[in-house]
Amino acid sequence: MRDEQKMILRDGAALPAVGYGTYKAAGEEAVAAAYAAGYRYFDTAAFYGNEEAVGRALRRYPREAWQVATKIWKTELGYDRAWASAEESLRRLGVDYVDVLLIHWPKRTPDDPDWQRLDRETWRAMEEMRDQGMVKTIGVSNFLPHHLESLFVTANVPPAIDQIEFHPGYLQAETVDFCRREGILVQAWSPLGRMRLTGHPLLAELGEKYGVSPARICLRFALELGVMPLPKSSDSRRMAENLDLFSFALEPSDVERLRGMEETGWSGEHPDRERVIL
Repeated sequence: MRDEQKMILRDGAALPAVGYGTYKAAGEEAVAAAYAAGYRYFDTAAFYGNEEAVGRALRRYPREAWQVATKIWKTELGYDRAWASAEESLRRLGVDYVDVLLIHWPKRTPDDPDWQRLDRETWRAMEEMRDQGMVKTIGVSNFLPHHLESLFVTANVPPAIDQIEFHPGYLQAETVDFCRREGILVQAWSPLGRMRLTGHPLLAELGEKYGVSPARICLRFALELGVMPLPKSSDSRRMAENLDLFSFALEPSDVERLRGMEETGWSGEHPDRERVIL
């Protein structure tokens, strides 16, 4: 990817404009195939159970050639647990540092009465990890504006990233707008709506108009809104297609049509509610 195809974070770090998501998609060979396709940013998490495989694949290549992100799971919130979780993630990945570390969810349960204290303690630990060089960039995942505002109360370093579910039909506009105002990069997990969007008539129409797949319409839409998508695939052809997003741009009128799509493709996950099975 060309140098201008970067996301510059508020802490000065530069990330590729498109990353590779590994949830339920990537064993060691899939990650190696993604690297061969051109991906240089790889998103994993302790919860995914694949850090060892991701690390084995990435360690085939020079450390300076790739970036890896992982996450502290919601059962590991709190100062001491966060430290133990991060150290274990580094061990499983086989690295001395991670490029990005995120709090995976803001609450252990939707009705957790202690979430604010635990988030703030976890963040204090992550700030120390950053100061000690274990982590380059720190951020959050699945945080809504009120979760972020709670963190701001005690944070010395504000989050640089908020990774949320984002795709046509589920934009979380309030959170995206809040992050934009605060200088927080939004990353999109499930940017294709877990493939639930591929048959949507609007996406099919726009795919035909631009001569690309509906998936590439979804990913280009994220980029048009300044959101970094994290597509996942185990198919090498689709991996390459999902990176090829800079040979076309969506017309403003088409961006607005995608903004106006009815709610569709939502995973059912929400940090303040019990999961809805769709």
